[in-house]
Formats: sequence, structure tokens, C-alpha cells
Amino acid sequence: MDITPPVAADRQLILGYGDGGFRISGTRHKGPVLVLPGQTLPWSVQSIQDLTAESLIPIRDADEPVGVLLIGCGEKMVLIPAKLRAEVRAWGVVIEAMGTGAACRTYNVLLSESRDVAAALIPIE
Repeated sequence: MDITPPVAADRQLILGYGDGGFRISGTRHKGPVLVLPGQTLPWSVQSIQDLTAESLIPIRDADEPVGVLLIGCGEKMVLIPAKLRAEVRAWGVVIEAMGTGAACRTYNVLLSESRDVAAALIPIE
């Protein structure tokens, strides 16, 4: 049984994760990535401690609006500092932090619902 949610062919669907990277719309990406509905970008954040508003500027400046940003923190969810949440919220973006696996699955569901979603993902080794 195929449980992949239906999405338009030009959308970035996360098909797998692990071994230090991600398989997104048929392409393997090694290391951290920013996944927007129309594109996947390499991301410089190697651990959740490196997360800053500056590291999320591609989300702020995206061609398509982002209302929800899922942060895949690695193995498990980590609390995102209130100051960073407020800074990103001023851009009109709400941060939801969770383990990377949960962030991948949630991104696909929200994408299939045509929500304004993006994901910032730190890989699981």
C-alpha cells in the first residue's frame, strides 16, 4: 500500500531520511537542508545549537510565503529560545520544533494540504 500523500509534481516531497541526509523528490541530499514547497537548499546549521535567525533568512526571503516552519532538531525535539521564535514570528512565520523524523512526516502532510509550510532539517545519523 502506498501511503505517500498526493502532491503536485513540482512540489518537494520528502521521501526518506537517515544516514546523514534526505531523499527529496527523487534526489539525495547529504547534510542539513531547508525544504520549501518549490525547492530544497543546503543549510549551514549542523546542530540545533547553531540555529539563529540569520540561518533562517532563506525562509524569510522565499519566493512562496511560509506560514509554518518545521524545525527537525535531529533525534528528538529541542526547545527553541523564545527570542528566536519571536524574531521569526515577526516575519509572519511560526516555528514548530520536533524530531527530524516527525518534521519530515508533518511537512509531507501539510504540503499535501497545500499549506504554506517549509522545513529546516538536521539529519539523523
